[in-house]
Amino acid sequence: MSYHKPVLLKESVDLLAIKADGIYVDVTFGGGGHSREILSRLGEEGKLFAFDQDPDAKNNIPNDPRFTLISSNFRYLQKMLRMQGITSVDAILGDFGISSHQIDEGERGFSLRYDAALDMRMNRNKGRSAADVLNQSDETELIRILKQYGEIPRPHLAARAIISKQPLESTFQLKAAIENLAPRNKPGQYIAQVFQAIRIEVNEELKVIEELLEQSTAVLKDHGRIVCISYHSLEDRLVKNYFRGGHFDGSMEKDFYGNLIRPLEPITRKPLIPSDEEISINPRARSAKMRAAEKIIGEND
Repeated sequence: MSYHKPVLLKESVDLLAIKADGIYVDVTFGGGGHSREILSRLGEEGKLFAFDQDPDAKNNIPNDPRFTLISSNFRYLQKMLRMQGITSVDAILGDFGISSHQIDEGERGFSLRYDAALDMRMNRNKGRSAADVLNQSDETELIRILKQYGEIPRPHLAARAIISKQPLESTFQLKAAIENLAPRNKPGQYIAQVFQAIRIEVNEELKVIEELLEQSTAVLKDHGRIVCISYHSLEDRLVKNYFRGGHFDGSMEKDFYGNLIRPLEPITRKPLIPSDEEISINPRARSAKMRAAEKIIGEND
């Protein structure tokens, strides 16, 4: 089963500014592509810690004494690193979104192409499934999820359609409930947006990114870097706002002299995107946007 091909592989690891004896964190291990590239640039004294809550990721662990896989959600970054005896690191890499492996593994419920149970959990052993969310939420809650996480036009119509078909147990049942609402010119995009909204709610994807970004300022050494690859505007907006002003809502504060008060200094003024060549090889890279920032000296010390 193919895993998520590492997007912007060289570019992202270049931005980490790898030092031979440094300590690095890959918070989205997956198939291990980015981790292997980091390891290839580390010396014998270097260390790499990787996070992945999906049990399947254990199948991809490299045989390397410098590598440690932490089977946990990266929202527990600081806590889990401390358990490893690590209080500060040189750089953090996050490749957000869902992996090709999770999409292609039909029984997980992530894909529109397979009729499967509505699960959608990154960690199938924890939390509410997509079926739980769809069948236990009232119209108001469904409208919020669809509007906030899927940016669905007229979300009340989709919410009512879902409620009218409860209980929903499979991906094809969900598709059937909403397909008549999809625009004729882009039916697949509409359905994908609904699936995205439910998946984000199930896994609290935006919340965990916020928690990662906030903890990064405490974990990074002075001049330590964080590199984030996002795949839709909701993720990218959080990263952009936090890097620019230290707040997720986009607000900015300045000191008496007019200098921005923020814990990180953006390295990339505009997001970096994959080349046409990379997109032709890996079409799922087409929506990727990468941003990087560096910790300002003395922040959160």
